[in-house]
Amino acid sequence: MADILQTSLPYDPLDEKPLPGIAPLDPKSWLWVDEAYAGQVARKAEILRAARNDALMQDAMADAALDELLGAVVTHLDRDHTGFMRDGDGMLCPDGRRVALTGGPLDVLSQLVQEDFCILQKPAGSDEHILTAGLLAFPASWKLAEKFMQPLTGIHVPVRSYDENIAKRVQRLFDGIRVGRPLWRYNALWYLDAELHQPRRQDQQRPTSGSTGPYLRSERQTLMRLPLTDAVVFGIHTFVVKAGDL
Repeated sequence: MADILQTSLPYDPLDEKPLPGIAPLDPKSWLWVDEAYAGQVARKAEILRAARNDALMQDAMADAALDELLGAVVTHLDRDHTGFMRDGDGMLCPDGRRVALTGGPLDVLSQLVQEDFCILQKPAGSDEHILTAGLLAFPASWKLAEKFMQPLTGIHVPVRSYDENIAKRVQRLFDGIRVGRPLWRYNALWYLDAELHQPRRQDQQRPTSGSTGPYLRSERQTLMRLPLTDAVVFGIHTFVVKAGDL
């Protein structure tokens, strides 16, 4: 289990900020690679083999956006991250693997990075962005099937603090994301175990020991607009740290 855990975080996860808690992000820091890279990518492959239909969903509306996302990830890794190198139709990764860049974009992305990804698009005539595709191997107590093709308000059920005022602010935020200016936020929750794959129905309570626990799970969440398709990419980098390492 230790190879999927981090021993530190690049921010203070216990510094609580009110929703939506968004801040600008340096484009060079869009994706994050840490000491758990090899273990988390391997765990993601195991999850996709065992629960592919739960962890990967895609509507045809998102096809072009996913192709664009894969291209953006490959360019970013090759340019901004030591240990990655474009190799013809493949990518050399820090753990020694060569990942072929052919096949379904979500499958390829699952082999390249620790992040999970959701694609959100605003169809003509819609007041809200809709979740049209997702790679969710490491859910933090939610299920992709319940949120797939749902608008932002439906996605955030049953978050108590996500009231009508927050919903309007978040939609304005999504409408205002500019190309080349990604945003980020983080959350933090205590968990009883270190398992990365924690799917739960929205009416199912997460087991907890209260205001603390043996493991802190924190998501570094990023928002980026794709220039060609105008889709918004929601990236989730999952940290799991033992309480004693904080």
